[in-house]
Amino acid sequence: MLFKRLVQAATAVLALAVATPGSAQQVLKVGSTPTGVPFTFLDTKTNSIQGVMVDLVTEIGKDAGFQVQIEPMQFSTLIPSLTSNKIDIISAAMFATAARKEVIDFSDAVYTYGEGLIVPKTDTKAYVAPEDLKGEVIGAQVGTAFVDALKKTGLFGEVKAYDTIPDILRDVNTGRLKAGFADYPILAYNLKQGNFPEARLVDSYKPTIVGTVAIGVRKGDTELLAKINTSLVKLKGNGTVDKILDKWGLKAQGA
Repeated sequence: MLFKRLVQAATAVLALAVATPGSAQQVLKVGSTPTGVPFTFLDTKTNSIQGVMVDLVTEIGKDAGFQVQIEPMQFSTLIPSLTSNKIDIISAAMFATAARKEVIDFSDAVYTYGEGLIVPKTDTKAYVAPEDLKGEVIGAQVGTAFVDALKKTGLFGEVKAYDTIPDILRDVNTGRLKAGFADYPILAYNLKQGNFPEARLVDSYKPTIVGTVAIGVRKGDTELLAKINTSLVKLKGNGTVDKILDKWGLKAQGA
């Protein structure tokens, strides 16, 4: 009788052990920034990171079979956090540049755009190119593709590096900064909210640094990258990506 009970108990434990791996989804940590609206931003009502790239990586996780845990962090710390295994994925307004591809791997394209130019509303000049601001003090966000490219031109009196895009907008809005360069969709969204009424987005300006936002993973994490790309193709095909873009005020792009 005792032996029979022991066998039943062992069988129950074995069944539980077999069932658990199948039912428990892998949880992956995703680095996102609190200041990249509408791609990623801190929603003060829920105290959580929201936006295009959060919705997208969440949908990818549902399709690919893993859960996501969003980890808020400054843009400049995203890649170091990924390479040091503090996070598993980067899902933010990050361009898949050649320099970054040497350090991490990227998914297929999510969204393509260039830099926008903001100036004080009192400045009505129709700027077209960076050369139109030669010798001026301008601002850009640290860690972005724009800041280094602007410095390399040698055009400006100074390129101030700011931690966040709202910091740039604030200084332009108050007239402390002549002009600022940053992600066009993020600038447009911020200004649309009416938070910086004394700044304007220069419609005549033509972007010179066009890039593609993509999801980042560690070098050699080929299995995860394949899962992300497979799900991304599926979500583009069934209209989910377009719905997410539309939700956050961005125009759909060709897959």
